[in-house]
Amino acid sequence: MSKHEDAPKRDDSAAEAPKGESARPEPRERTLDARSLRGLAHPLRIRLLGSLRHDGPATASQLGERLGESSGATSYHLRQLAAHGFVEDAPEYGKGRERWWRATHEGTSFSEELHNNPDPEVRGAVDLFKHEVATIHTQELSTWLGTMNEWGDEWATNADMSDFTLRLTAAQLRELNEKTHELIESYRDLAHSDAEDTAQVRVHLHSFPRKSY
Repeated sequence: MSKHEDAPKRDDSAAEAPKGESARPEPRERTLDARSLRGLAHPLRIRLLGSLRHDGPATASQLGERLGESSGATSYHLRQLAAHGFVEDAPEYGKGRERWWRATHEGTSFSEELHNNPDPEVRGAVDLFKHEVATIHTQELSTWLGTMNEWGDEWATNADMSDFTLRLTAAQLRELNEKTHELIESYRDLAHSDAEDTAQVRVHLHSFPRKSY
């Protein structure tokens, strides 16, 4: 089980709703399949999608400044993300010829079939995606440690960097992850994002087996 917020889900195969019937709201999370994973599995695309999810709509130039990339590179990869339904135009933000983009879903998860896909290209895309997410997590944690003193004692003493070692079956590991995800989701809408005493909080969850000696 893997969930990431580093873009929102559009079912590319879904038919349009019949006239007179309202379309069902899109899910908040996109489940990746082999085709959509190929469209996302690029380091810059993963970071572009994460930036739009975390920091809101932006232009290619703004994203280039955030990520240290040229606007030409960000424009190209945003169009590729749009072709696979990960981002879309946000025209209400634009002025003149500016083109603004937003993420179409709040997070991504893996479909079960991706983990055992027989296609080497798909397995390579899985590896690239997961390693890039792990790199982003490491960078985010390093940034927090380097800037922790700027946040004051209240934030510094309430942040967490813990690890635990348990002995579980694979089924129990899945149950632990599902319950943890449910608990985290229960906090999603507790406070308004513009409240003065809130800050965007990143929660990393890593749980995996290891060989003991």
